[in-house]
Amino acid sequence: MVRPVIRRLRPLVLDSPTSGNILCCAAASKNVIVVSGTDDNGTLLSVKKGFGPETSPISPVDAAAAAEFLQHFCRPSIPQHLQFLPEHSRVLGRRRRNAAPGLAGDGGPARGDAMAALVLKNRRTTLERADKFVSPVYFTDVNLRGRLFGANWPIESLSCFLTESRIPYETAVNGDFTAAKVGDSFGPTWWTSWFRVTISIPQEWKGKEVHFVWESEGEAMVWRNSSPVQGLTKEGEKMSYILSENLTDEEPHSVELYVELACNGLFGAGQGSMIAPPDPQRKFTLHKAELVVFNRDVHELLIDFEIILDMAKHIGNENQRSYQALYTANKMVNACDAADPATFAAAHRFADAFLQQKNGESQHVVHAMGHCHIDSAWLWPYEETIRKCARSWVSVLRLMEKNPSFVFTCSQAQQLEWVKSWYPGLYAEIQEYAEKGQFIIVGGTWVEMDGNLPSGESMVRQFLQGQMFFQKEFGRHCAEFWLPDTFGYSAQLPQIMKGCGITRFLTQKLSWNLVNEFPHHTFFWEGIDGSRVLSHFPPGNSYEMHCKVEELLKTVKNNKDKGRVNHSAFLYGFGDGGGGPTQDMLDRLHRMQNTDGLPRVQLSTPDTFFSALESDTSMLCTWAGELFLELHNGSYTTQAKIKKGNRKCECILRSIEVVSSLAAVQKDGFQYPSSQLQQLWRLLLLNQFHDVLPGTCIQSVVEDAVKYYEEIQSNGDKLLKEAIQCLLGGCVQETGRNVNVLNTLPWERTEVISMPRLEGEEVLALIKVPSVGFATVTSPMVPPHPVIVTVQEGGSVTMENGILRVEFDSLGRMTSLLHLLYKRETVPEGSHGNQFVLFDDVPLYWDAWDVMDYHLETRKPLLLGLQPVEVVCPGGVRGSIRHTVRVSDTSRIRQEVTLDACCPYVKFTTEVEWHEAHKFLKVEFPTTVHSRNATYEIQFGHIQRPTHRNTSWDWARYEVWGHKWADLSEHGFGVALLNDCKYGYSVHRNVMTLSLLRSPKSPDATADMGQHQFTYAIMPHTGSLQEANVIQFAYNINYPLHIVPAGPGVCASSSWSAFSIQSPAVVLETIKQAENKNKALVIRLYESHGSTVETWLHTSLPIKQAIWCDLLEQPLTAKCCSINDSRIELSFTPFQIRSLLLLL
Repeated sequence: MVRPVIRRLRPLVLDSPTSGNILCCAAASKNVIVVSGTDDNGTLLSVKKGFGPETSPISPVDAAAAAEFLQHFCRPSIPQHLQFLPEHSRVLGRRRRNAAPGLAGDGGPARGDAMAALVLKNRRTTLERADKFVSPVYFTDVNLRGRLFGANWPIESLSCFLTESRIPYETAVNGDFTAAKVGDSFGPTWWTSWFRVTISIPQEWKGKEVHFVWESEGEAMVWRNSSPVQGLTKEGEKMSYILSENLTDEEPHSVELYVELACNGLFGAGQGSMIAPPDPQRKFTLHKAELVVFNRDVHELLIDFEIILDMAKHIGNENQRSYQALYTANKMVNACDAADPATFAAAHRFADAFLQQKNGESQHVVHAMGHCHIDSAWLWPYEETIRKCARSWVSVLRLMEKNPSFVFTCSQAQQLEWVKSWYPGLYAEIQEYAEKGQFIIVGGTWVEMDGNLPSGESMVRQFLQGQMFFQKEFGRHCAEFWLPDTFGYSAQLPQIMKGCGITRFLTQKLSWNLVNEFPHHTFFWEGIDGSRVLSHFPPGNSYEMHCKVEELLKTVKNNKDKGRVNHSAFLYGFGDGGGGPTQDMLDRLHRMQNTDGLPRVQLSTPDTFFSALESDTSMLCTWAGELFLELHNGSYTTQAKIKKGNRKCECILRSIEVVSSLAAVQKDGFQYPSSQLQQLWRLLLLNQFHDVLPGTCIQSVVEDAVKYYEEIQSNGDKLLKEAIQCLLGGCVQETGRNVNVLNTLPWERTEVISMPRLEGEEVLALIKVPSVGFATVTSPMVPPHPVIVTVQEGGSVTMENGILRVEFDSLGRMTSLLHLLYKRETVPEGSHGNQFVLFDDVPLYWDAWDVMDYHLETRKPLLLGLQPVEVVCPGGVRGSIRHTVRVSDTSRIRQEVTLDACCPYVKFTTEVEWHEAHKFLKVEFPTTVHSRNATYEIQFGHIQRPTHRNTSWDWARYEVWGHKWADLSEHGFGVALLNDCKYGYSVHRNVMTLSLLRSPKSPDATADMGQHQFTYAIMPHTGSLQEANVIQFAYNINYPLHIVPAGPGVCASSSWSAFSIQSPAVVLETIKQAENKNKALVIRLYESHGSTVETWLHTSLPIKQAIWCDLLEQPLTAKCCSINDSRIELSFTPFQIRSLLLLL
């Protein structure tokens, strides 16, 4: 016998050099108890106190100590019925056969004979022992994981066909296929390799579950009998297609498959990191293609082990349930012989007994819903998203076939429309499962759009187009707004949601906040008009859970509304790049539905979940105002061409609808271009996806987006010209002395325009145009105070128009801006307005997304002029100057500054040649205004944000978003900053800053490089922003007047107005043809001042009836509004949006 090493109070277990017997020692009653092993029959040889000749008979006290030691610490080879009696040194018992060499577990029936319960263990080693038993890395030659697949069989033949284009199946199968083999690589990035796979299943596999295993880089789709049947991607844990669950003689044993391999990963093909620009030459390797027998019983047992082990790890050492899980896992290891399937049932019984211990009634309920967030474009182009949808959703349908209780949520009408067009068979199956209640549409929008930058009308159209599609294709509207991954949420969204029939909202993105932790997970969200929607943030802080124990526990632990609600959403499935749920996830959920130690899990639907929340909302809190994401605030500025394209296209589509509506009513022969407008709107809505409009996408997506904007503008210009020509008569190409000037905005405008003349000449003229109408101009107005331009000594220039007097130094910086009527200087002494500043812009990781607070410490004013100020227009109806500023050796700013007659603002028309890296260009306007808050335009209204940094919530808003204007006002006076295509702002103390250009290098290395044109304006004003008509002037900058040469017979000035509103607080935002009614218009109005208003709308159109409707154009009442003398009485509460259905 080998003498063991004795350590006081610590057990030691050693293998005997003979017969595999065991030597153990332990401290007991301050003496050493020695167990000298067993013979080959498992009989204990001796139990003594001491070593060698100094041994003595064992006492009752020592016997008890030895028994406790053996039960708690020794190997399973200790006999089950071992009794320590002082008078005996031999106790009979059977040793368990094939004892494992590690620490033992807590007995129960084991493989072979029944064994004793040996419970108390070293926690770490016991856990690791069980971990190794199911590890995919360690000991797979002997552990359970290594038995997941049985026999394998090579495929009969493999050939491939490589194409640069994404082609349909019908084209691909006729390709020129050549021989291929495992280990080959295919590419480059964004190409597609089609494989023809011939397989022959061995006859001896009858009764087995047979899988076709495909393990490759890239994303794959399996096609069988001309239909897509399974998506495969290693990153999404889908690497096999089930050929048969129980092979029979009747099933085909020879099968031909096609595999469509996209040469890109689940997250694109970033070179070196996920968000790096794609590697254009990357190759994708096929690592495995074979047939295998899948051992379903091993899989089931592995899921058992995984759940129980994770409970042991994550419930917490202070919880007895953790130890129960640990010892159950240990029993299972003891009971299970990985090489003997006959032992699996015993291990499974242990798992069942543990997992079937039920929860109490008070346990939190987790509503698990299958989910697959697919970015419509991000690190891959739009076209690849179409295939991602197909790969993901066909896999979802396969899961539904096997799991009738599985429910999957799907948003984004655009993606469903893509699948309908490209995969009609798959789409028909989706509709079938939607009818069954398993494939559930959510969201209500065309895409999951950005929540900040789209205009109010664009947001309405997202819902209008989305809900119309869902009603037509699935017979229902969505009741939940589903926007889990957008970079903040406008305070006007609650009202827009409710106007579109939606009262529920789900997101989780605010869990990404960099500074402050949002205080709620379930709450009411109140918009700027007072509308409230029930809102929920899944407390697990993710929309792609994997159904792990740790995630369920986190869902409960994180919940900030404990005691207020007892329900949480749990969205599971691979996302962003698609993938969706897996069978493993579902198997985990089934085991965890009601087991002690975990929250209760319910395979649920959005309606079931929100209905549970709605059953008792008495204790819920309310959050009023915007949901501001304290991260990704660089996305308000990144990819300036996309931002400009969005604004310009929003404006042109509005103008087309207004003019076409008027033409359709006034001219019998005009056909409203409904289908063309829907197509253009859908392109614009697509580009408002939350990784496209923010500019956080790869170069090819930017190119696609710009192409779509160009298509909208090109086709839109044609539609607009046709409508104008029909409405006004004449020819838009005519040149003559007189012009028609068309105004699509709902207020009278007095502006300087450029009137075309014969031989290409143009002349500036001051004109006045009525609200939503036109004026025929034969002679311009004479300004009450002409613009005077004066060049001062030293190169400075002064311009004055009777309202403002502005002075610029030789660098084009504004040294003075005096409001003449109020006699108020706007520029502080010693400061400069229109000061261009450059910042270092190196975020922590998310390059195109983030601008960090520390960038403010790197401010560098641009002080070198390449061309001093020069006068362009010397005065009269317009004064203007031009100057050029150096940014760097490769970048410069060229700007024309304009002051028009009768205009209350100074306009800066700017061109930038931009070739920088990780720099941020802004323009600053220091003011003499003191206010604790600045006001920013948002959708259909405005909000205030602090100009100070008192709290962390204030500081986190160092870069914010707004639309056409921002305003800083004190009582009686203020300054507004207007723009035509920018969204990023900062107002700190008295300095107003507009963000102009960024230069990130990931995921698009060329982001913002090249030429840019944009316009901004500074507008000092008396009174409040409302009294000064800041809102109207910002609209004017974005909606220029349309100038059309009048016909040769026109010789007198005239005008016509279709609509006008008595109150300047109410904005007529939209005039369009109704979607589902003939001879009807829909107009949309909103209260813009934040006031309660009683007013009237005057129209010259032949309106028969006016009915209030919702944002989906459904009548809200059968009662018509009264129309008296072509006037409709209107009433509004602050920031209220209202729509009228006008029957002609």
